[in-house]
Amino acid sequence: MPSVKTVAIGVVSLAVVGTAAMVLTANPARARTIVVYKSPTCGCCNQWIAHLEANGFRVEARDVNDLGRIKAEVGITSANAACHTALIDGYVIEGHVPADVIARLLDERPDIAGLSVPGMPMGSPGMEGPRREPYHVYALARNGSREVYAAR
Repeated sequence: MPSVKTVAIGVVSLAVVGTAAMVLTANPARARTIVVYKSPTCGCCNQWIAHLEANGFRVEARDVNDLGRIKAEVGITSANAACHTALIDGYVIEGHVPADVIARLLDERPDIAGLSVPGMPMGSPGMEGPRREPYHVYALARNGSREVYAAR
């Protein structure tokens, strides 16, 4: 028969594991790892990665010399391209997409290929600076079309 101390430790362990599971479920970002393909010398990519990590994502950064090949493999066209490409839970994330918009995507699970912030708009995560310009986060359809998913 287990001692009271052993039972108490088991109950506390279950409570801690249960609490951690609730936190992971409540925040999809905390439950997922995002793989980021970027140039080894890109500073704004590193700032975007820091933004994701500050918002609960686990990031696996991969420095590559041929981002064009990665973009082609995942279907990113020049109209939707930016400086880095990421993959998470079956979706492609192109460019400086805010962490909260990625979390919304993971929560809603729409039938799309992914999200894109084309170019490098000032004021987007990783592109902070002296001014902020409005930009769109596009939902990328599997047929190659796109529509606005979020406006910032």
